[in-house]
Amino acid sequence: MRPAKRENAGATILCRAMRPKAPDMRPIRHQSGRRRWNAAGWLFAAFVAVLLLTLPLVSACSSDGGDGVAATGTTTPQVGASGPEGVGIVVASSGGSGTYVDITPDELAAMLKNKDFLFINVHIPYAGEIEQTDLFLPYDQAAQQIDQLPADKNAKIVVYCRSDRMSRISVEEWVKAGYTNLYNLDGGFEAWEEAGYELVQK
Repeated sequence: MRPAKRENAGATILCRAMRPKAPDMRPIRHQSGRRRWNAAGWLFAAFVAVLLLTLPLVSACSSDGGDGVAATGTTTPQVGASGPEGVGIVVASSGGSGTYVDITPDELAAMLKNKDFLFINVHIPYAGEIEQTDLFLPYDQAAQQIDQLPADKNAKIVVYCRSDRMSRISVEEWVKAGYTNLYNLDGGFEAWEEAGYELVQK
């Protein structure tokens, strides 16, 4: 009977040899000993990278309060809204490079009572002026005579001509040059006279 036992023992050894081994569930390591990244690891890394890239954009967007107030605390002019201190109407320049403010004769008369601006007549040829005018600059030389304007691009400047055609051309040029506090007399000095104000001839 012993030989039979040997046969059974051999079969048992053969069965054990053919039995599949259980998979090794331990983390696979590189030769350096560090763990390899699986799909979940790569996905998490990609998420972190996207988050880091979008944070500056979110910060930039949140710097504007959404109501036209920039991070500096200054109010951004809104086209069609009232100008600074409720004076005039904000107008977009034709080139889209900025804005200026249209004012009425009554608003200009009120501003002249406490004058705090540079007052420029750009009409050619000379056909009269409004009292307290500071400069006479031909509208067709507006771009060439920017050096006659204040160096401060935020300086308050009021521009007029006879009908407001020439003054708008001048204002457009100065908006393109970076001036941000420009006012135009809507209707020019013709509207000024029609409103009952005096036009001076010198």
